[in-house]
Amino acid sequence: MTIRVFVLDDHEVVRRGVMAMLDAQEDIEIVGEAGTAAQAIARIPALRPDVAILDVRLPDGDGITVCREVRSRVPELKCLMLTSFADDEALFDAVMAGASGYVLKQIHGTDLVGAVRTLAEGRALLDPESTVRMMHRLRERGATPTDPLASLSDREREVLDLIGHGHTNREIGEQLFLAEKTVKNHVTSLLNKLDMRRRTEAAALSARLRATAVPDRRASHLD
Repeated sequence: MTIRVFVLDDHEVVRRGVMAMLDAQEDIEIVGEAGTAAQAIARIPALRPDVAILDVRLPDGDGITVCREVRSRVPELKCLMLTSFADDEALFDAVMAGASGYVLKQIHGTDLVGAVRTLAEGRALLDPESTVRMMHRLRERGATPTDPLASLSDREREVLDLIGHGHTNREIGEQLFLAEKTVKNHVTSLLNKLDMRRRTEAAALSARLRATAVPDRRASHLD
């Protein structure tokens, strides 16, 4: 399978370097690029890449807003946030906006290629330091009850876990042998029971529960 990638970065040298490195891989194809948030929001839905690499800081906005906007139109899109600075608030906002990964620009080229492949496979990731900060941020937002999922049925727990792994309703239906409409009903029900409005909030909760279940885990993958 060829992974279709879009690159957004306002620094042309950085953008060209990332594109050249990825395009040199046999299984990756660069389908588009942009230097501003407005360009990315206009181009990504039309090109429908598998993975979008988004610079967090942009002259006309930010990559987090781009992530939120384009995923509302292309829900299956996997967004990898790329930034020069470790910013706890931006990290939290990126995950809540639906980003599947968040890495620093200091990342090695081979690791960036690996990150793109990981997201294309439907898995989510953060670099180890970002994972620790993300979990700390989630804990700051509120203590976890003894069993935060007590109100959910077994099926709703299964759906929540798959949401946390970045699966769409259709993919969840295929794994659980349910109609997509049935999955949608389960999602609506579990969001109501958890007093949440957005799917990304449920995904973040699922990530937090997996992390706290294995507190000594050092891997960068959330799943």
